[in-house]
Amino acid sequence: MIDEFAKEYLLGDLRELREVVVWKLEGLSDVDVRRPLTASGTNLLGLVKHLALSESRYFGEVFGRPFPEALPRWDDLAARGLDMRADESESREEIVGRYRRVWAHSDATVSSLAVDSPGHVPWWPRPDVMLFNVLVHVVTETARHAGHADILREQLDGATGEGR
Repeated sequence: MIDEFAKEYLLGDLRELREVVVWKLEGLSDVDVRRPLTASGTNLLGLVKHLALSESRYFGEVFGRPFPEALPRWDDLAARGLDMRADESESREEIVGRYRRVWAHSDATVSSLAVDSPGHVPWWPRPDVMLFNVLVHVVTETARHAGHADILREQLDGATGEGR
């Protein structure tokens, strides 16, 4: 009973955080969502792109349920961080649409598995995990990037908060 409650509670938090991240793009021009606001070049649309790629791997590959669309991979350490930027060749609709499709795929994975279902994260030092571990990790990562998005958005127009 507590397992199902924990799974649904974490998934509910993840759903709210996803919406907050996407809200950070609302009302901004295409130039502003791509404007690099850190020394590394991170931009708001890039954060959405990164979250889509990351979540698709965690709730896809880790549980043997790969996301059905081809997505870039960043296994080359020299290429890490490229997904934190979106350029003019990538439309807002394309990136946000992909993120929403990833949500549906991830939610289906979470709904179909028990909270203690095994997974394998080959890039982690302790790669054998349960769905619970991955849910906590993705919620934490999404919350961290929602905070980044809040700071980037505030730098652009002063808007802060969760958009509610």
